Amino acid sequence: MERGVFISLEGGEGAGKSTQIKALSNYLTDNGIKNIQTREPGGTPGAEKIRDLLVRGDVSLWTPKTEALLMFAARQEHVEKTIKPALATGKWTLCDRFADSSIAYQGIGHGLGMDSIESLHQWVLGDFKPDLTLIFDLPVSLGLQRTQGHAVGENRFESMDVSFHERMRKGFLSIAKSNPDRCIVIDATKSENEVTNDVIKVIMAKYGKMIHGQSC
Repeated sequence: MERGVFISLEGGEGAGKSTQIKALSNYLTDNGIKNIQTREPGGTPGAEKIRDLLVRGDVSLWTPKTEALLMFAARQEHVEKTIKPALATGKWTLCDRFADSSIAYQGIGHGLGMDSIESLHQWVLGDFKPDLTLIFDLPVSLGLQRTQGHAVGENRFESMDVSFHERMRKGFLSIAKSNPDRCIVIDATKSENEVTNDVIKVIMAKYGKMIHGQSC
């Protein structure tokens, strides 16, 4: 059986990843591509418990190093128990955030450094990375404005100061520049439908033959 495709969706707060992952999943399903949606931190019962530790509470609850270690603890569970098994059965796996978020948030936003996070990634996951990463980019002020009214309690990262979010945005763009074969930047300031159309264009440009072959 052919391995599934692993696609991660990245970006700052309020970038619209949750909306677009659903739209992409629906598009793939309509074209005969079996897929799953998952998220980070989370994706398994144990990782979801770690998620609660990370996304709730005061911004100073964890030191940056502790935060990074918790993220990778959840990610190890997620990869081994959800992502790899899905890919092995041929399912496309759509993930709302993955390891690039650790580089942008803890590595650059919190100042731990990209090298430290990449070394941690190598130790925990080796060379395992997404096949394609869509980075949804928009101004920090607009993204934070959009997050108003999101899930009550899950706002620890949203509550961090604006300078943190600005550093994080630059981090995502730096990741995209350093990984042009894997990362595509999507303009998230557009309307929901326009962003969805841009996402589908990227998917079809890269995997169109695979999708058409599956749906024939």
